[in-house]
Amino acid sequence: MSQSDTSLTLQVHDELTARIEPGDWVVDATSGNGHDSVFLARRIGGTGRVFCLDIQRSALEITRKRLAEADLSDQATLIQCDHAHMQNHLPVLTNRRISAIVFNLGYLPGGDKSCTTASKSSILALDQSLKLLAPGGCISILAYPGHRGGREECESIKTWALQLPSDRYKTRIQIPAARVNPPEWILILF
Repeated sequence: MSQSDTSLTLQVHDELTARIEPGDWVVDATSGNGHDSVFLARRIGGTGRVFCLDIQRSALEITRKRLAEADLSDQATLIQCDHAHMQNHLPVLTNRRISAIVFNLGYLPGGDKSCTTASKSSILALDQSLKLLAPGGCISILAYPGHRGGREECESIKTWALQLPSDRYKTRIQIPAARVNPPEWILILF
């Protein structure tokens, strides 16, 4: 992770800190190496719930270990699934109850680079996210355009986000200018 990736991640965490309260329910839709899952679990405290999703068993094992090391396992539910099917794997009580949904798209850092998120599944996941999100909630997407198919996925998501009804959703897009193919941050506020 480069310096600009780190500062963008800090900006995402600052935004989420302002929007997530202890006791909230949140989703890490692409748990990867578990860093966002740990951040979210700390933020929601012992009375909240973080649902950690990933298609790769190895990612969930890494996430499970990080949560355990931070003594945060009790408020986390780990689910192996494609984020495009998240609504089928979350309890029905999550509809309109989720305060924040976090996506880090691309591939698992340090993992199999041929296993990546893609436009079609990510848009399906985002459509489901809108049904899960509580009023006042947010969807944070870090899209990495540098891998094969990443630019297409990033552009598809920005197009999707900008077409949301502006009377219900506010969309912010941040593209760092520091280097070639930096991660892009798309934030949807409900």
